[in-house]
Amino acid sequence: MNPYASFLGEQDPLAVIGTTPGRLGALFGTMGAAGAERNPAPGKWSARQILCHLADCEVAFAFRLRQAVAEPHYVIQPFDQDAWARVYGSAALDVASALQTYSALRKWNVKFIENAPPGTMSKTLNHPERGDMTFQTVVETMAGHDLNHLRQIERLASTPALQ
Repeated sequence: MNPYASFLGEQDPLAVIGTTPGRLGALFGTMGAAGAERNPAPGKWSARQILCHLADCEVAFAFRLRQAVAEPHYVIQPFDQDAWARVYGSAALDVASALQTYSALRKWNVKFIENAPPGTMSKTLNHPERGDMTFQTVVETMAGHDLNHLRQIERLASTPALQ
């Protein structure tokens, strides 16, 4: 149900999702513009493109969380991340804008989760590709997804620039 469960392990998902914006800000603050554009391999996303993906995913998670609360047995609408990513090559999708968007949406989503009605964490919803899951599983997926991409960005940030 949660393809990112191995990244989360026993960590508190709310703690993870609450601290990710700050961790991203620190990473991008140290890697600079050239570091943000470094690709790990041909055809792989740069750190900036990963951040754009995180901002887009936060939009999707925002909708999913709210629909899960609003509808009985909500069916999640999957999306094609590669299709969404076709615009990530544009320089207009800069680090500052992506980080600001991600951070604002994440802050709002954390407040939404923390203030969800009683019983929400055990509320069932369905993902057409993963089957039935709970609202809690969506929150855990958010956290594991963060950790997966944070590791990728950390590796890119620690890679020395080519001379």
